[in-house]
Amino acid sequence: MDKITADTPASLQTRGHIATEGQRAIDALKQRAAEWDVPCDISENVAIFCVWNCEARLTRQDETVDIALTAPDRRLLLTLQGSLADLFEEQKLTVSWDDVAEGALAPGLSLMRVRSVCRRSPGFLRVSVEADDAARFSRGGLHFRLLLPPKNRKPVWPRINASGRTIWPDGDDTLHKPVYTTVKQAGTVLDFDIFRHAGSPTSDWAESEPIGQTVGIMGPGGGSCPPGQPLYLFGDETALPAISRMLSLAEGPVHAFVRSAPEDLCELLDDPRVSRVDDLLAALEATPSDHGGFTWFAAHAEAARKARLLLSGRGLTKRDFTAAAYWS
Repeated sequence: MDKITADTPASLQTRGHIATEGQRAIDALKQRAAEWDVPCDISENVAIFCVWNCEARLTRQDETVDIALTAPDRRLLLTLQGSLADLFEEQKLTVSWDDVAEGALAPGLSLMRVRSVCRRSPGFLRVSVEADDAARFSRGGLHFRLLLPPKNRKPVWPRINASGRTIWPDGDDTLHKPVYTTVKQAGTVLDFDIFRHAGSPTSDWAESEPIGQTVGIMGPGGGSCPPGQPLYLFGDETALPAISRMLSLAEGPVHAFVRSAPEDLCELLDDPRVSRVDDLLAALEATPSDHGGFTWFAAHAEAARKARLLLSGRGLTKRDFTAAAYWS
């Protein structure tokens, strides 16, 4: 079933083949690279696509294409394989892979047991989950996707099919899959914080005493602490866990502006790098436009849209800032 093979301890490989319309496969890969803004080197018969520290090499011979995938770990290799399988299926192209982990859980998915839920502050719940592979969520990205099955139904988890694609449950088995930030990881335990607010399925779930339940934790992903210095962080309550993590990881000067109740700031209340504000956009407008570092903004979708326009209007590019919608 799963025969993905190791080249060296730091590199995993698998191969595939497309029997017809090889040029269309290369054209599709080139277009996807442009959409994702990732490197893609194309010569007469070879296309090299690089993403997530992985490489996909397509070599065309007349109408056929040979595919070689290389990645630093199994999760990324299967993720790249699945992404390309999706891309080529969109183009009505069929890939024959040498190795497919058919029936395996989706790449990066761990099934974890809820260990505890406690009140971290008036506005937040701290959830602890555990599994033997929890340590991998301390590296490779700040965020993960929480997968919650429908209430009173046996969970159906996403799995890899015979083509290498990940198939997600739908209909009555559709999973709720919000994104959260790893706030702490130690041993087999992973902790994350949920902002309590009305109408939130995740907040309602966390307050329903789910101790002992199995949930899906998928990732890690979502990038890490931006390297730019100085680093300017802006966020509302929903972004507070991510801002807290970045403050702990930043190696240079940081200025954080948070719209949050003081009692939810906890240890950040005394951090001289953190300012509590009532208007994030006003705080963003007041920052120097030529600070030369990186600006990170996360809040309601409309606020993120306005922040994006403001920063783009200053001549900044996606290499200079992120403006993310954390809720809508």
